Amino acid sequence: MSALETARGWLQQARRLCVLTGAGMSAESGVPTFRDALGGLWARYDPQQLATEAGFRADPQLVWDWYAARREGVARAEPNAGHRALADWQARHPGRLSLVTQNVDDLHQRAGSSDVICLHGALFANRWLDACRHLPAGAEAEDTRRAEPGRPPRCGVCGNLVRPGVVWFGEALPGQALQAAEDAAGDCDLMLVVGTAGAVYPAAGLPALARQAQARVVIINPAPSELDGLAHLVIRAKAAEALPPLLA
Repeated sequence: MSALETARGWLQQARRLCVLTGAGMSAESGVPTFRDALGGLWARYDPQQLATEAGFRADPQLVWDWYAARREGVARAEPNAGHRALADWQARHPGRLSLVTQNVDDLHQRAGSSDVICLHGALFANRWLDACRHLPAGAEAEDTRRAEPGRPPRCGVCGNLVRPGVVWFGEALPGQALQAAEDAAGDCDLMLVVGTAGAVYPAAGLPALARQAQARVVIINPAPSELDGLAHLVIRAKAAEALPPLLA
């Protein structure tokens, strides 16, 4: 029996499925990883200039323009067969799939997946850099509708800046998303870990939580990952190759 057939048998037995996706899945849609994107005009910049709060405060326009370029590139990308297979499976099996992603693009959502748990924020979302005392009572930090246009936009009263809604280096993950991801890992019978090297924590710790809960863990990645030793099964393939037949 092939690894794919074994995984299909486990999927049929599973009450709850948790899927963790990483940068490799988006790369199959032509979205460069963060490091790969530091080429061309951006090759001379250090990641600390472009993906930290300190870098944004030091040169807000530079960082805002970098993310504007990233948004333009991602907007041109299309969900691949792996994204669509997950969305189709979720539609056919309501209430059985928890989809957790380290990616900040919206490719899962555009493919049709719902209730995606975005551990590292969202590229197309904005939020205030600092707490804005001029927001209406009860408004959330993501409510930037009153910001004045600019690179970046800012509050016309206090000058507070709008920043991209992604998690930068050195920042904590959104507490609600992390808790939802940990709950999903602890409640699944089968976890698929797709397109991630398993080097970034706390996301890389989710498969261990699944194993502690007696779930099977399947790695789907064309190259070795740091989580291979934790897996019950490793499928050496890209997401767009493995997920459609696995989830058919």
